[in-house]
Amino acid sequence: MTPDQQALRRLVIDWLDDNLHFGEAEALIGDDEDKSFLKNGILDSLGFVKLILHLETSCNVRLDPKKLSPENFDSLQKIVRYVSALPTFRLAA
Repeated sequence: MTPDQQALRRLVIDWLDDNLHFGEAEALIGDDEDKSFLKNGILDSLGFVKLILHLETSCNVRLDPKKLSPENFDSLQKIVRYVSALPTFRLAA
């Protein structure tokens, strides 16, 4: 994992902690970073929308609504892989 991907991973976990899980997000995800956020109650539909908005603001990206699918956004690993590969990806300083 690149340093940018590690920082993005931390950004998502911190956001989950601050907004939904109050410090328990990393424990909920555990060792399985491909664990389904929806099936495991880590993220609900409203939380998903809020996370998308946070990612767009924090990572200098515009996420295509057609790409907002479980294949790209249903786990920590999928989010990090997809968002960090976008051409405009850059974490806000």
